[in-house]
Amino acid sequence: MERKIKSQVTGFRTQDGAGVKLVRVLGLETTEEYDPILMLDSFDSINPQDYIAGFPMHPHRGIETISYIYRGKMVHKDSLGNEDSISDGEVQWMTAGSGILHEERLPASERMLGVQLWLNLPAKDKMTTPAYQSIKNHEIEEFSIENGKLRLLAGQYKGKQGFSSGYLPLDYYDIHLSPNASVSIDTETDCSVLIFTLVGEVTIGGELVKEKTAAKLTSGEYVEIKNTEKDAQVLFISSKALEEPIAWGGPIVMNTKDELQKAFAQLRQGTFLQQEMKYDK
Repeated sequence: MERKIKSQVTGFRTQDGAGVKLVRVLGLETTEEYDPILMLDSFDSINPQDYIAGFPMHPHRGIETISYIYRGKMVHKDSLGNEDSISDGEVQWMTAGSGILHEERLPASERMLGVQLWLNLPAKDKMTTPAYQSIKNHEIEEFSIENGKLRLLAGQYKGKQGFSSGYLPLDYYDIHLSPNASVSIDTETDCSVLIFTLVGEVTIGGELVKEKTAAKLTSGEYVEIKNTEKDAQVLFISSKALEEPIAWGGPIVMNTKDELQKAFAQLRQGTFLQQEMKYDK
C-alpha cells in the first residue's frame, strides 16, 4: 500500500539562541501528529549575520538532538568535554539523556543550509547517560538513484547500516532529485514517516509539498516522491511513534510535570549534571 500525505506543516521564520534566524517547522503543537519528532528547525541563509550569533551554552534533558549541516559549519562544545565541528554534509548527534550543557557556534560561510531535529527519548531512557557523536562524510554512504542520489545519514537503507544511537530507531536519508525525477522508498508499515522539503517542491500521492514543509505520511509499505521542474533536496525521516505523555519546557522534555519541575529545580540548585565540566568555561 502506498503512503499518502496525512498532514502538512510549512515552517515560519523566527529567531532562537542568541538571535539566529531560522525556519521553525515542528514544535509543541505538532508533537502528537509527528511523534517521536518533537522539533524541526531549518537553517537557510547566505547572510552570516542571520546565524553567527549561534546558540550559547544551554541545557537539555530527555531528548536527542540531531543536526545535519549540508552547507556551512557547526562547532560543538559540551559539558562532557567534547569539542568538535561538522561541515558540508555531516551530522552531529547528541544524546542529552539525564542532562547535558552544550553550545553551538555557526561560523560564517557562503551558505548555511541544514536542519536540526529533536528526537524524543522513551520514558525508560530519559535519564540515560548523555553522549555526543559526530558522523563525518567518510561514514555516510551515498547511493545513486535514477536522476539523483541518496545519502544515508542514519539507520538502514537497502541492507546497509548507518549510525544508530541505540535508542529509538531512526532511518534518516538526504534525497537529491533532478527536475521531474522520482524515487520510491520502501517503508515498514508501522513506522512513523515524514518528508521534509529542504530545497524545492515535490509531490506525494499527487499532492504538492512546498519548500520548507514537513509532510506526515499515512501508513503503508512505500512512498513515491516525485519532483517538479527544479532540483529538489528532500529529507526522509522514519522512526517509531512512542505514544507517551509529553511534558515540555524549553530545552527539556520529560513525561510528567513533576519530572519537568524537578529538572528545572536541579538547574537552579546546580545539581542538573551527572558529572562536572572537564574544561574551563
